[in-house]
Amino acid sequence: MRRIFYIITALVLAACSLGNGAGGQSEIEQNKEKWQDQGISHYRYHLLVGCFCVFRGDMPLIIEVQDGKAVFMEYQSGNEIDATNREIFKKYETIDLIFAELEAGLNGAADEVTVQYDPAYGFPAEASIDAVKEAVDDELYLTVSNFEVLP
Repeated sequence: MRRIFYIITALVLAACSLGNGAGGQSEIEQNKEKWQDQGISHYRYHLLVGCFCVFRGDMPLIIEVQDGKAVFMEYQSGNEIDATNREIFKKYETIDLIFAELEAGLNGAADEVTVQYDPAYGFPAEASIDAVKEAVDDELYLTVSNFEVLP
């Protein structure tokens, strides 16, 4: 009987360790490390923020980041970003901040988070955040596109 208990315990522990990928890291941790290992300090990307929001017709944003700070942000449409919307967008104005928002969601701030990562750089290319699964119209979708490294 003890032998069966030890075998089952070993199988359960082995299954748990397989779920976290290389070195026990989660998928987001692996991709965040991949992103950070690139050492990219100056880049530009388009960010589509999809939600039930008034600004959705002006998407995507064009964002330029240098040394960890957003140095340029505008709607691709050319419309001015008002102060309220700029506050919303601050959470996503760098790739590192996008990672932070997704990690917060995965750590319990949201009921459901799904992410697809860029295979070359590791940044979140597409993400869906559902803060409250049973609520309607609270979903948020992020799409990073047209990523380019700048000199």
